[in-house]
Amino acid sequence: MADPFYITTAIHYPNGRPHIGHAYEMIAADAIARFQRQAGRDVLFQTGTDEHGLKMVQTARERDIPVRDLANEMSSYFHEMADRLGISYDRFIRTVDEDHYAASAAIWQAMADAGDLYLDRYEGWYSVRDEAFYDESELTGEGDDRRSPQGTPVEWTAEETWFFRLSKYQQPLLDLFAANPDFIRPESRRNEVMRFVEGGLKDLSVSRTSFDWGVPVPGSPGHVMYVWVDALTNYLTGIGYPDMTGDKAKYWPADIHLIGKDIVRFHAVYWPAFLLSAGVPLPKSVFGHGFLLTRGEKMSKSVGNVVDPMALADAFGVDALRYFFLRDVSFGQDGSYSPEAIVTRVNAELANSFGNLAQRTLSFIAKNLSGEFPTAGTVHEADAMLIEEVVIACAGFKSGFADLALSQGIEAWMRGVFACNQYIDAQAPWALRKTDPERMNAVLGTLVRAIRMLAIAILPVVPDSAGKVLDQIGATERDHAAIDDDGWYDRVAASDFRIAPPAPVFPRLELPAEA
Repeated sequence: MADPFYITTAIHYPNGRPHIGHAYEMIAADAIARFQRQAGRDVLFQTGTDEHGLKMVQTARERDIPVRDLANEMSSYFHEMADRLGISYDRFIRTVDEDHYAASAAIWQAMADAGDLYLDRYEGWYSVRDEAFYDESELTGEGDDRRSPQGTPVEWTAEETWFFRLSKYQQPLLDLFAANPDFIRPESRRNEVMRFVEGGLKDLSVSRTSFDWGVPVPGSPGHVMYVWVDALTNYLTGIGYPDMTGDKAKYWPADIHLIGKDIVRFHAVYWPAFLLSAGVPLPKSVFGHGFLLTRGEKMSKSVGNVVDPMALADAFGVDALRYFFLRDVSFGQDGSYSPEAIVTRVNAELANSFGNLAQRTLSFIAKNLSGEFPTAGTVHEADAMLIEEVVIACAGFKSGFADLALSQGIEAWMRGVFACNQYIDAQAPWALRKTDPERMNAVLGTLVRAIRMLAIAILPVVPDSAGKVLDQIGATERDHAAIDDDGWYDRVAASDFRIAPPAPVFPRLELPAEA
């Protein structure tokens, strides 16, 4: 029985269209999910949209449309983006889903049964944009220019509200962080959260009465749940909560909540406190990735540098975009991108290195051997050394991805690609064709084996393109972790399969004129 693995993205707030940060998070989570499936894990991968809260109400009011219509329209854009980017999600969840209302009501009741909810009056600072409450000590600026720690405007709010006894969980949370150093990753995020919790936790307002677009509070007419109680619960909705005996209950606790660094507090403080209160096991880890910057600058509508991920996918191709973001951005840190950087990286590594390696090897076989797999000749030391280098490179990819060091994993993979290019230049099969055909066959056979291993390894990053390379060499047995030959070469060589003149899988990119 396969080992379950549950990965989630944050569910994205759809009061605006998706931006490149949403795409980056989905791509990273998808690559991790694909990697774990390839390793034989039984993966559940969930993404979706977080559709309640005051921001949605205000945006719908500005557009003079019902808030439900806004939610349906905007959620569809995120769904469309996920499909366009090849995101292999198992569920695209919406917080308006019926089973999500049931799960939210259940966790609320569990927290109430634990004695952790009480009715009182809230007066304090609230950021509509963050959907978050802030203490006076956390604010910057004065008067009407007060700002949250995220730099967003805040407003004074006063209303009757249910409170959650967050203060009760200060020490349990500190104990959790001490006992599980990898609960919050990377370490910089863990340190931020530790400092916040050590500074003292105040009870948290967890309901609103000033609007009704949200999950109703059980037994409390006029109250809807604070959007973060509802949003965080989506991770439990996906495994069938409150039924913890159903088919999907095996996936809990989640292996990783992959989120942006700006919402780590909600996932690493509020969420585990809610779960401790409700008596639900805690997720294994929360990973806060960095922001994507446009030419080193934070994206801003006022600056005019917000980029539509669909336009980028149209300009450069989905796999090229996936490769660049996972290769160029050190996972967990902020990263920068530009059209020039995408073109440079993809051309250098995919088109000129791996793509050219596959193209010239397979074209040579199609032209000179009528597409037949080269018959095995005497294996030279150089052949064995290359296969060993490629195995090591693929193992480096796997260890990098297993440790969420995605860019380092791809860097290790590239060392295998470079080794193959050095080998083909040194062995020169085009010269051997006249002088030593048997040796030529051994060289080409070694290259085909190496190309297969490299293509299987990089499948989680560029699934469509790597799949095409594997198709070109008849490698249909690809959905597993083993990159060793396991008799594959001999089986295909003995079959009727022939390598056809291959179409380039990784064409060189050109910089769009508007860039």
